[in-house]
Amino acid sequence: MSRSEIMSRIRSKDTKPELLVRRLIRSLGYGYTLHGKMAKGRDLPGKPDVVFKARKKVVFVNGCFWHQHDCRPRKEPKTNPDFWKKKFERNVQRDLENRAALEGMGWRFLTVWECEIKDEEKLRAKLDKFINN
Repeated sequence: MSRSEIMSRIRSKDTKPELLVRRLIRSLGYGYTLHGKMAKGRDLPGKPDVVFKARKKVVFVNGCFWHQHDCRPRKEPKTNPDFWKKKFERNVQRDLENRAALEGMGWRFLTVWECEIKDEEKLRAKLDKFINN
């Protein structure tokens, strides 16, 4: 299987971690919209995974590999390392830019990392605290 075929199978929406976060939020009794869609075609910066419009809060569900979380030692791809290094650096930079833009618009954000979904109760408490405060 070629690299292109492998990469084409990676989902950007409705991932397992994202579905779990959405299920936990629903179980807490909160409603939300998806993927930063706003009225009049104006999407939020970074297209957050979960949006609480009335509260001006968003949740990003990030994969640890793609967004370079420091939860474990990184395994850099062996093929085309220069490309991957630039890609990861750009992902991290774009995340910072999008969050700064959201803050500038008066929005608050929470990042849920893929590694955090292992402890559902802890994650549920974190989500509830963020949404309520």
